[in-house]
Amino acid sequence: MDKLNLLAALPEIVLLLVACVVLIADVVRGRGAPVSGIDRLALIALFAPFFAVLSQTGSPTEYAFNGMYVADEFARLLKLCACVATAVTLLYARAYIAERQMYRGEFYTLALFSLLGQMVMISSNNLLVTYMGLELMSLSLYALAALRRDSGRATEAAIKYFVLGALASGFLLYGMSMLYGGTGSLDLPDIAKAIATGQANRTVMVFGVVFIVAGLAFKFGAVPFHMWVPDVYHGTPTAVTLLIAGAPKLAAFAIAFRILAEGLIGVAADWQQMLTVLSVASLVVGNLVAIAQTNLKRMLAYSTIAQVGFVLLGLLSGVVGGDPKGAPEAYSGSLFYIITYVLTTLGTFGLIQMMARAGFEAEEISDLRGLNRRSPWMALVALVLMFSLAGIPPTVGFYAKLAVIQSVVAAGMIWLAVLAVLASLVGAFYYLRVVKTIYFDEPEDTALLAPGAAARAAMGVNGALVLLLGVLPSPLMSACLNAIRQALAS
Repeated sequence: MDKLNLLAALPEIVLLLVACVVLIADVVRGRGAPVSGIDRLALIALFAPFFAVLSQTGSPTEYAFNGMYVADEFARLLKLCACVATAVTLLYARAYIAERQMYRGEFYTLALFSLLGQMVMISSNNLLVTYMGLELMSLSLYALAALRRDSGRATEAAIKYFVLGALASGFLLYGMSMLYGGTGSLDLPDIAKAIATGQANRTVMVFGVVFIVAGLAFKFGAVPFHMWVPDVYHGTPTAVTLLIAGAPKLAAFAIAFRILAEGLIGVAADWQQMLTVLSVASLVVGNLVAIAQTNLKRMLAYSTIAQVGFVLLGLLSGVVGGDPKGAPEAYSGSLFYIITYVLTTLGTFGLIQMMARAGFEAEEISDLRGLNRRSPWMALVALVLMFSLAGIPPTVGFYAKLAVIQSVVAAGMIWLAVLAVLASLVGAFYYLRVVKTIYFDEPEDTALLAPGAAARAAMGVNGALVLLLGVLPSPLMSACLNAIRQALAS
């Protein structure tokens, strides 16, 4: 095996190069020149890593940098989704950031470097590589959150995001150091082997797992590590909120799977108990507190917390009594859930950006009153998205929830499946309240809604995919199952 194997890491290398091109183009442009063109250049630049990943799809698992980097179907699937999610985010953001004088090259450059960090996280096979990717992604997002310096609320959100993000990184780093102390290696396959052969220090490993799970819970925004989520979602400009709420969730799932399911599968009994507590708390707190919200972005933040509970349900139901036989189905259900949730999130926050205009943020639920009369097309897309978040058929949200609940039932945790169903019923209330506001309340604002053609097309495709994947989920589910099986076998 080629120890360096730069071709395996071609998508990251290409993305780094095009991000530098965008950065240099912005510098050459100068402060006084119009930024028009940088946004298009950034969108075009995303095609390079996308096609680089696409060219590798279907190939056997490859390793690079002495096994610290892995390119398998799991990584390729998530990288393709991350590239698409970032591209759609930038597409939705064009008009929004232009109207708020955020139309600067830094926005696009930082978004590309954030994506680079996510791709490194997704392919990490070593704890230090995981941390390097995490910091690259996080530092870019911290700067993006503080990009609107004339807004006190955005600055406060950025500070909170930075402080709590630093805490999460600290937890993860301390947990990684304990795993190194307990096994003598930072490579995930070596850690798994040390645990399987009984060479790992049991006490040190348990402490390391506690800190690792706590750090991952911070990154997911799971209860009780959810404190930053509502404030950051509410305080940051919506374009940045989507950059935080969309593709990074895919990277968070990737490192959770890599560390827990690949590296720490031998101590699954320990981290599964912690994930059970986190998932139950997230489902209950997220759905109950969301009911009381009148701000749409804060409601979606608590909705995210509840949705993370479902993702964790899939992760905790893979190993039963030490037997990982049902792991591929359980983990693929969780992977399917996070991908489709990000798809829905793109639509919801894209809708908020399309409704906003200079001097007005469409952040309150009441701002959606009578949307059906102002724009029946946007109202219909909003209805589909809310139905999907609530898990109502035939949208993809229903099938995603069903897949996770089936895994929980197969693991014998009936009480957890019942709790998840009841929590979903509670969550349906605040999603349907939004639909009621859109279709049955009198509009307070009669201003015309005229989003750009590109944003309208992206929103239409977004809504159509939510419906199509609900009716025909098999292709994506098969891709998820194949990706998980190859990752577990490598």
